[in-house]
Amino acid sequence: MKLQEIKNINITGKKVFIRCDFNVPMDEYSNITDDRRIRSALNTIRYCIDHDCAIILASHFGRPSDKYEEEFSLKPIAKRLHTLLKQDILMAKNVVEEDTLALAKNLKSGEILLLENLRFSKGETKNDETFSAKLASMADIYINDAFGVSHRAHASVEGITKYFDKDSKAAGFLLAKEIQFFHQIIEDPKRPFVAIIGGSKVSGKLEVLNNLVSKVDKILIGGGMAFTFLKALGYNVGKSIVEDDLIPEAIKIMDKAKSLGVKFYLPVDVVAAEAFDKEAFAKPTTIQEIPKNWMGLDIGPATTLLFAQALEDAHTILWNGPMGVYEMDKFAKGSTKISHAVAASYATTVVGGGDTADLVRITGDEDDMTFISTGGGASLELIEGKILPGVKALVLEGE
Repeated sequence: MKLQEIKNINITGKKVFIRCDFNVPMDEYSNITDDRRIRSALNTIRYCIDHDCAIILASHFGRPSDKYEEEFSLKPIAKRLHTLLKQDILMAKNVVEEDTLALAKNLKSGEILLLENLRFSKGETKNDETFSAKLASMADIYINDAFGVSHRAHASVEGITKYFDKDSKAAGFLLAKEIQFFHQIIEDPKRPFVAIIGGSKVSGKLEVLNNLVSKVDKILIGGGMAFTFLKALGYNVGKSIVEDDLIPEAIKIMDKAKSLGVKFYLPVDVVAAEAFDKEAFAKPTTIQEIPKNWMGLDIGPATTLLFAQALEDAHTILWNGPMGVYEMDKFAKGSTKISHAVAASYATTVVGGGDTADLVRITGDEDDMTFISTGGGASLELIEGKILPGVKALVLEGE
């Protein structure tokens, strides 16, 4: 899959619309607590500045209800961009009203305009044609650098692309890098290739597991989803989270792994607690001895050691999903130790976005990972083998 990339089209002196993903975490006082997604977009923005472009930046933030809400304003983003780029950022009061369209029309080379939250307009998530056309009317060039939303068929991601020809739309540096990394490790990984899959439910990772089983050498399963597999093998897992309707699918995945010679690792012990509560009494227990009314909330110390040993000979590691309820200190040890093991390995390490990216930031292992994706849902769909709506329009014909 070959993408049209920003470096291969002529943008000099043009007006450029860049779809970014500035959906960053903020505290109750609207202070940005992690600006990695903003910093990840700087290469593309600076490239456009260096080519004398007038730049229009657009992003969503949170889930507002189709109208202006102060808590979802991109004003804090504008301040952070000003700090990082060391230049003024024009802040629009809305998305496609007449005053904003006028601002875009009069934008000069080197100037940067940040639109208000795209989701203040209901046309964004509905992929509305009129809204898409108004967004497109602002610029000569369209650049998608928002991998985190490229699995969404929204107006600023998919609808807008219909108004630009193949030489006027492209992937930014971040999007191109994300696609390249995932394509490389899924289609041509250095072996042994080990996948670590966690998270709470099998249902969210079913297609991922089905696609990965035929591509990896080992799969390590942790998090709440492990209990569906353990129950499928006949273990009594107490009150642990289980998707009973997916037990047949879990059995199929394990049978497929066995037939392909893929080593399939499940927890041998867990940290169980009486309730889903950070104050609950907790203890490590083997999977054979989980108390009837208790639930497993983290992988246990023996499993942590087992998984770490399974990673030792890996040349490629793909990690998507924590090993337990890492937001609670009592149930974060398994995830933390696996994070350290992945970071210490000599493998190419690719971390899926979302919770896993947040986890490696908390553990301090961020700088030791080869690549950390900025998109959780988007990375999952790529691993499933899907072509993302926001990427499809940028694929060069015949590739």
